[in-house]
Amino acid sequence: MVRSDVRGDGGRPRVEEPGDRDGDLEAGGESSGSDGDTDVRVPEQRGANRRSGGGGRGRAKTAAKPRRRRVLRWSATVLAVVILGTAGAGYLYYQHLNANIKKEKLNLGDTKIAEPTPNAFGQIPLNILIIGSDARDTEENQKLGGAKENFGGPPLADVQMLLHLSADRTNMSVVSMPRDTLLDIPKCTDPDSGEVYGALTHAMTNQSLERGGPGCTVATWEKLTGIRIDHFMMVDFSGVVSMADAIGGVPVCVNANIYSHTSEGKGSGLKLKKGTTYIKGKQALQWLRTRYGFEDGSDIARAKAQHQYMNSMVRELRENATITNPNKLRRLAEEATDALTVDEGLGDVAKLYDLSTELRKVEPARITMTTMPFTYVGARVVPKEGDAEKLFRLVREDIALDGKDKKKATTEDASSDDPAAAKDKIGVLVQNGTMTSTLAPVSGRAHTVSQLLVEEGFAKSSSDATTAITEDKTVVRYPSAELEGDAQAVAKALGIPLGQVEKSTDVSGVTLVVGADWREGKAYKAEDAEKGDDRTPESADALNGANKKACMEVNPAFTW
Repeated sequence: MVRSDVRGDGGRPRVEEPGDRDGDLEAGGESSGSDGDTDVRVPEQRGANRRSGGGGRGRAKTAAKPRRRRVLRWSATVLAVVILGTAGAGYLYYQHLNANIKKEKLNLGDTKIAEPTPNAFGQIPLNILIIGSDARDTEENQKLGGAKENFGGPPLADVQMLLHLSADRTNMSVVSMPRDTLLDIPKCTDPDSGEVYGALTHAMTNQSLERGGPGCTVATWEKLTGIRIDHFMMVDFSGVVSMADAIGGVPVCVNANIYSHTSEGKGSGLKLKKGTTYIKGKQALQWLRTRYGFEDGSDIARAKAQHQYMNSMVRELRENATITNPNKLRRLAEEATDALTVDEGLGDVAKLYDLSTELRKVEPARITMTTMPFTYVGARVVPKEGDAEKLFRLVREDIALDGKDKKKATTEDASSDDPAAAKDKIGVLVQNGTMTSTLAPVSGRAHTVSQLLVEEGFAKSSSDATTAITEDKTVVRYPSAELEGDAQAVAKALGIPLGQVEKSTDVSGVTLVVGADWREGKAYKAEDAEKGDDRTPESADALNGANKKACMEVNPAFTW
């Protein structure tokens, strides 16, 4: 059914399909309608079943399985936790806070992405997927979020943001994916029941969470972007109010008076005057949920408001001295850990504290918020060809999205001191890495390149027809120093620069991965690094963390 909500801006109509959870009674709204935007997890659920908590999947047989709702603000909770380092304050009652944290398996898919190559100082970047579950699993959540008809359904991942911390810890990039994005969801296996969820094509990204848990959302992101994800943090709603209150509010800006409310009872109920207002508690929830009233009323506009709030919160957490009050920190730590579901690698306070220490090294001026470039397909969106893949590549290659990376010194490729074996004695496995976020892998490409090696005298070259991975540039990997000379011999035979030969513990022998830069032809053409364009696409709508002038545009139909 096509929605005819008051828009007043000629925006696209919303088409309700599976995956939609829009509508009435967003947080703090006056209406008693049943189509709220998301849930709120209440403190009384502490210590409840790990699988039925608002931050979990809500899929236990005895637990209610919440229905569809969307949110774009849990991520503010998690960023506040990790950047402030509130988990550190939690050492006061370490075991209690550890018990608050819920844990799930990191990746439920079949394909794994290799770790990135360390920089000259042995550092590697860190990628954390922030997920907001729209679970409705308690009567209180239902009361606060509405949508009674959805009570008992599976949760959806209606907030998805990838947080990338650079290897040298100087900068941070955040990439939001609109929850209306259509993409391919890989096969996922539930780690508890063993149930296998078959792969989906052209499905809404938020459906990934209901297919075994957050580990399927991780697998979906890795499949789309080719970015290795190290951790996830899934958050529910309960910590937002307490955090906003604890730091004395967060400043946000609108360019006109706004009242997010329609004649049909939809909207968050947010009512603010033009200019900057410090919001906390109920108003913070309303801001983070508002779609009706910002720009074209889309999820894209709401993500932009989310970015503004997150940046402001980070600045406040760094600048507000009152947050050092032990009681406030303790309350914040309590609420934050109770709201979190994380992968097993982040499953205790000490690890969260270590993570917060790393993230706090980044100044707001080096934080960049972006939205995945997209193209509309009806009322949905798909990754924008060219721009989306470019943004993903910049993250994969650990290139700062603010354009402030120091120029890397160029050095000539050095040949190995390890002598290569005879060509016909070198075993080489060729894999197909030609898949991108917008292009399917080139069928038979690994076999084609393997035959080129055979023609060059590498009689033991073979192809792996079972693995399709993502690799921007063609690369030759080897597991140990004694095979370095062999790997370089393979690269030289095909004209691959020695800078693209790397040691990796993810391979057991010399392995050539044919990348997206060699999808056709027999001759490899090395890219001229000087001609590379590493600027963030304008369509990513980047917002710098130090920008205090950001102000949301109000739809004229929602002014007062």
